Amino acid sequence: MSTENDENIETRKSIGARRNPASQEAILDAAEHVLRESGLAGFSIEAVARQARAGKPTIYRWWPNRTALMLDVYSRFKHVRPFPDTGTLRGDLIGFLDRQLLGFWNDGLPGLVYRAVIAEAQNDGDAAAALQDYQAERKRRAVEIVERAKLRGEVPETVDAVLIIDLVVAYAWHHLLLGQLDKAVGRIDAVVDTILTGVTGYRPAS
Repeated sequence: MSTENDENIETRKSIGARRNPASQEAILDAAEHVLRESGLAGFSIEAVARQARAGKPTIYRWWPNRTALMLDVYSRFKHVRPFPDTGTLRGDLIGFLDRQLLGFWNDGLPGLVYRAVIAEAQNDGDAAAALQDYQAERKRRAVEIVERAKLRGEVPETVDAVLIIDLVVAYAWHHLLLGQLDKAVGRIDAVVDTILTGVTGYRPAS
């Protein structure tokens, strides 16, 4: 007959007390499973712990709140879509807005998860900090798109690369939060051309 001690021992064997790549992936797999099966309403540290056969203290030690855990699951979705490198700033920004933002969110679960993260960040300081950390790293990589364009001579060295990325991301966030992704996806080329014209003096080829 199983006892509570036996179950605790089995939990420790399956996950372990220290964070390592295998146990981390097991918990992230469980978190993704819960999101896909139960949606945001059913997503909690408790539900993930049950699915992963992990103790809640272990998960809380690695992910201090459910927002941090959702962001790590979301990051795994993103990793399968590398940043574009088409050889032109226009092509890269179109690819960034499509594959990394609007088109990516429009696939379903990624958009729902990210919108939930943004919502939780409005009232939870820890959630806001987790989102800011994630965004800082993503922005650092996105800015490289504009910096490459400077090296190619497409835009002047004085162009504010961060501002260009902020404008692109702001358009995407606006439509994500309003639930208008289909409409936004259809205007990607026009948005990029407008931003480049206003910020850099760029004129798309006719």
